[in-house]
Amino acid sequence: MADHLRYMRLALSLGRRGLGQTWPNPSVGAVIVKDGIVVGRGWTQPGGRPHAEVEALRRAGEAAKGATLYVTLEPCSHHGKTPPCADAIIAAGISHVVSALVDPNPEVAGQGHWRMAEAGIVVDVGLCADEAARAHAGHIRRVRDHRPHVTLKLAISSDGKVASVGRKPVAITGESARERVHLMRAMNDAVVIGIGTAIADDPMLTCRLPGMEGRSPVRIVLDRELRLPIKGALAQSAKQTPLWVVAGADAPAERERALKDHGAGVIRAVGNATGIDLQSTLKELAECGITRLMVEGGPTVAASFLQADLVDEAVLFHGPGNVGPTGIDALEGLPLDALTGSPRLRLHDTQMLGPDRVEFFERT
Repeated sequence: MADHLRYMRLALSLGRRGLGQTWPNPSVGAVIVKDGIVVGRGWTQPGGRPHAEVEALRRAGEAAKGATLYVTLEPCSHHGKTPPCADAIIAAGISHVVSALVDPNPEVAGQGHWRMAEAGIVVDVGLCADEAARAHAGHIRRVRDHRPHVTLKLAISSDGKVASVGRKPVAITGESARERVHLMRAMNDAVVIGIGTAIADDPMLTCRLPGMEGRSPVRIVLDRELRLPIKGALAQSAKQTPLWVVAGADAPAERERALKDHGAGVIRAVGNATGIDLQSTLKELAECGITRLMVEGGPTVAASFLQADLVDEAVLFHGPGNVGPTGIDALEGLPLDALTGSPRLRLHDTQMLGPDRVEFFERT
């Protein structure tokens, strides 16, 4: 059993390499073991293919015959843009498959496991299922709820503020925390902010960790009236890093043309009394292939996601300094304990990054 755990955790570690890079496909990890030796390993490649199992089989070659495959999600059984992985596993002569999780995709949903079992392969399902469910949360959420898995990130001063007077940005956390945020961006398919943050901060929203610049997420701005500055950092970099602007149905057509001329995509969303309807917007993003969405906007967007019950995880970076009584509260119109004390979210981990404390919440 200890060996099984070790190899599955290796597969989970491999799968995490592809997070943010494989959408709309899940980022799967696979390990092939024979006589106690790892003979092949793979993870879903950028763009979603080749799949992890195919990569591991390619590396294992003839050594796959009679070996055990550890995989973090049920191998596919349907013909999509590639042949079924279940068929490739059978053809390679794998004798035992240890799978962490049944794929909720109705085109798979246990059929991959059954196909391999009917071919004489011993199939065990459920090892490290909870860890695998976290790793594949985006895929599961998109299939079951038709929206991306949402992670809300906030950087909060010790007196509960996120910006100084006039919504001017202020340094709240240290370098280690900022590096963690860049890593979070790299592991999400897209990052979203509101137009207020876009105008106030003029952010890039890219991953700027050394060697990971190419792993920046799609940048999304909720901008009902298409006020995003054409000369701002986001629009000026749209041809290098994808930028999608979510606008209301009545936003000016000439502004849409100007943004598209700079390389941005414009999504016309359903509006509501206060702005853009988040439920329908997230459904639209899921249809575009987004499975993991990081909310990095200001207090208004953060509160909107929380009030709409669309926060699946929250990561709160607490800095040691004060901003002062004129600073901007973390959640527009809501106390911070609307998040930290929410019955929909539970604290499951706390870490220190230098002087900063990080709290991790997840949906109950």
